[in-house]
Amino acid sequence: MGRNVMLEALLFDVDGTLADTERDGHRVAFNQAFSEAGLDWEWSVELYEKLLTVTGGKERIRYYLDNFNTKFERPEKLDEFISGLHQSKTNHYTQLLSEGSIPLRPGVERLLNEAREAGLRLAVATTTTPANVEALLTHTLGPDSMGWFEVIAAGDIVPAKKPAPDIYTYAMAEMNLKPEQCIAFEDSENGIKSSMGADLITLITINDYTRDHDFTGAALVLDQLGEPGQPFTVISGKVEGEFVNIDLVRQLHASQHALKATG
Repeated sequence: MGRNVMLEALLFDVDGTLADTERDGHRVAFNQAFSEAGLDWEWSVELYEKLLTVTGGKERIRYYLDNFNTKFERPEKLDEFISGLHQSKTNHYTQLLSEGSIPLRPGVERLLNEAREAGLRLAVATTTTPANVEALLTHTLGPDSMGWFEVIAAGDIVPAKKPAPDIYTYAMAEMNLKPEQCIAFEDSENGIKSSMGADLITLITINDYTRDHDFTGAALVLDQLGEPGQPFTVISGKVEGEFVNIDLVRQLHASQHALKATG
């Protein structure tokens, strides 16, 4: 691997990275689905933090039943029951998005536009469903924004979800790119395990749920991407500047590859 590898693509996680979707989006939608199904389940902010150790909505419901609601009398066709709840939750989530309840995080829209202007390729690599991705993008960036992304690798497109690297490996294969040509944007420990498992340089922006996660190996850990006049705070790593722009991303990519080449 040479020092002069060019950055070709930015690969983005969705939940927690593009928007603070977990606490005020997915959690609320789960509770709405439970209520609609006549269940007395209530996922508090604190409980949801524990449930977030598992990726994937259907998997999270099963984890909840296995570990936090063991007395619930399970229906005979549990898989269908969970799948139905999850579909209802997705409907409620897209409704929340359509109402503008879940904005993008600072710097996200600016960075995406800069990447497109610079001719960089974009992709999504997420465990959330394609419907959730489409709802978030179209309601925050406009109806054409799905077309900004060359690949939307989402949901059950690969069997093994994060922290497995499969979703990133799939996205890169679809784009005919190698890991050294890309940089990943993540927000969680499961996310960085996935991206680093795919050998990707990774930039982390933490949120309330992931601030205490282990981000060993991240190229840079920030509180947010930042905006002009709204600077980021560096939690780990070295970087010059007050907000993440394409120049900063290119510098980070180059410096990480120089380290790999000398290491």
